[in-house]
Amino acid sequence: MVAAIGRGFLAQTCSSSPRFLRTTVSKPLLHEPSIFWSAKPRTTSRFLRTVVRAQQRPTWLPGLDPPPYLDGTLAGDYGFDPLGLGEDPESLKWYVQAELVRARFAMAGVAGILFTDLLRVTGINNLPVWYEAGAVKFQFASTRTLLAVQLLLMGFVETKRYMDFINPGSQAKEGSFFGLEAALAGLEPGYPGGPLLNPLGLARDIKNAHDWKLKEIKNGRLAMVAMLGIFVQAYVTHAGPIDNLVEHLSNPWHKTIIQTLANSSS
Repeated sequence: MVAAIGRGFLAQTCSSSPRFLRTTVSKPLLHEPSIFWSAKPRTTSRFLRTVVRAQQRPTWLPGLDPPPYLDGTLAGDYGFDPLGLGEDPESLKWYVQAELVRARFAMAGVAGILFTDLLRVTGINNLPVWYEAGAVKFQFASTRTLLAVQLLLMGFVETKRYMDFINPGSQAKEGSFFGLEAALAGLEPGYPGGPLLNPLGLARDIKNAHDWKLKEIKNGRLAMVAMLGIFVQAYVTHAGPIDNLVEHLSNPWHKTIIQTLANSSS
């Protein structure tokens, strides 16, 4: 019965369609000719080219058409912009720089939290847990002094970065940074480079450094997600990430996120 139904579908023709060719094939088991329809070579090649282009452009959701302004030229562009924030080209440039800076802060933050927490848990150094470090009084300077120094230094760096964003290359001109412009050797906005900020000489040709940019933004996005997890973890458990890890490893089947959330809500 299945064979009969199969023959019925295969024998249907459509002579009015010029896009297909009629082909006769002899089936050894059924001992009768069967008719099927194959696409013209030109149609097939055009379809294959479309499929190849689609495969070369990965998106955050497979099968989803990315917005036209996200054409894949940006590092880490997978067409994710559900709110349409990047429709304006000028705004898109600013969002790219904002994500890049926050990604670098997140990577530095995660590394610092894990390193200091590891020193504290192992007893190598008597450091406070990361979310209480801001309340510690240092002997070498007062809190007001540290805050003033941080505002001055961060304000200076952020001002220089913004000036380089609105006028690329302006901060590499002679006399714009106390004679240290050659040491920075600005490559493009967001990538200052030079022996100070690029001591290993990676991605010196910034125009052809797409792989390095992609690796950085991927690790930065992962760090931002990790930072969010560390925040939530500290709020729920009132402990550092290394403490949580040690507790989980002590009883992996009963010390999980499910039990932790259940105990915190009760």
